[in-house]
Amino acid sequence: MAAPRPPPARLSGVMVPAPIQDLEALRALTALFKEQRNRETAPRTIFQRVLDILKKSSHAVELACRDPSQVEHLTSSLQLITECFRCLRNACIECSVNQNSIRNLDTIGVAVDLILLFRELRVEQESLLTAFRCGLQFLGNIASRNEDSQSVVWVHAFPELFLFLIITDHFLKSPELVKAMYAKMSNQERVTLLDLMIAKIVGDEPLTKDDIPVFLSHAELIASTFVNQCKIVLKLTSEQHADDEEALATIRLLDVLCEMTANTDLLSYLQVFPGLLERVIDLLRLIHVAGNDTANIFSTSGCVKAEGDVSNVAEGFKSHLIRLIGNLCYKNKDNQDKVNELDGIPLILDSCSIDDSNPYSFTPLPVLTQWVVYAIRNLTEDNSQNQDLIAKMEQQGLADASLLKKMGLEVEKRGDRLILKSTSGTPPL
Repeated sequence: MAAPRPPPARLSGVMVPAPIQDLEALRALTALFKEQRNRETAPRTIFQRVLDILKKSSHAVELACRDPSQVEHLTSSLQLITECFRCLRNACIECSVNQNSIRNLDTIGVAVDLILLFRELRVEQESLLTAFRCGLQFLGNIASRNEDSQSVVWVHAFPELFLFLIITDHFLKSPELVKAMYAKMSNQERVTLLDLMIAKIVGDEPLTKDDIPVFLSHAELIASTFVNQCKIVLKLTSEQHADDEEALATIRLLDVLCEMTANTDLLSYLQVFPGLLERVIDLLRLIHVAGNDTANIFSTSGCVKAEGDVSNVAEGFKSHLIRLIGNLCYKNKDNQDKVNELDGIPLILDSCSIDDSNPYSFTPLPVLTQWVVYAIRNLTEDNSQNQDLIAKMEQQGLADASLLKKMGLEVEKRGDRLILKSTSGTPPL
């Protein structure tokens, strides 16, 4: 006669198998933790049991790393590891109590050590990547909005794990981990991460359907950070801070925003991001004034190349501000009108006016002027109010007619009214 099975444990009124010792039980627990009420009432002993399974499975990975002949026996261990990470990941969602309980068991250290071991395995790619991805998701969730957990992740994972993850772009697949760790990075490390984002967005392979939700989360981080910190760039007007790393890292945020808004799947989200367009116009005005007042890094930004790998990340900053405005206004009348209300159109046109103070406006059009052309076209497409404003500026001598013609714009007098004939807008670039 078979021995009686132990009674199931009770979790917030829901019956779950106990003890947790197999894949089916872990999967049941993972499903339970999708509900907030189950997460909030989970006993600490549950996480100790999950950790025990994780440690036992880790031993199998360690053995396979030392003895390649053991790799073929790893299938069940990788399944258990993956489900342990999923279970812990779900338990940490918006639950600081569980985050703290799991952290205090030293689960973070075990997880990081295990993820590092994955690099040494030679197994079927998909199963390993799934375990790897779930491990990163767990680290991201336990660190989310929890400074104590963030500090522990940082201690265990930096620099070895992060520099491995950044190089292979796996770090980008866990937006919660990116958010939690971005504030901990040095400015040089931030630039490396942001360069990786750019490379991923503009790479030969377009972002997949699975990539888009992840990059929308990244877009929130990048846009909010830029809105809050972008005025730091003004430090570069001083020779004392000409190589300020914080300012240079902030400039790279702008580069990422330009590439994100050139992606149609990300554009609509950023077009309505609170305060982004207003802050870009405000910053353009500040650096335009600073560039005209004194000789500094922004005084000559109109003559340098704005895209690609530049030797100085501050080069072309003004061009990219105007490029971003053009992208944010593409087929978006609310943003077109907002730029008008903030007196942004005269500011944009003045950035490349042909006069003695701006010797870089010549044929062929320099890069800055090309972005002005692009922005003006998107600002005037199907927008009679903005077209009328530019027409009046041309009549008053505030907008150069020859430059407008190069932009594909021409002022025509119809009776008592000046009409700006406009080409259609240009898709985000």
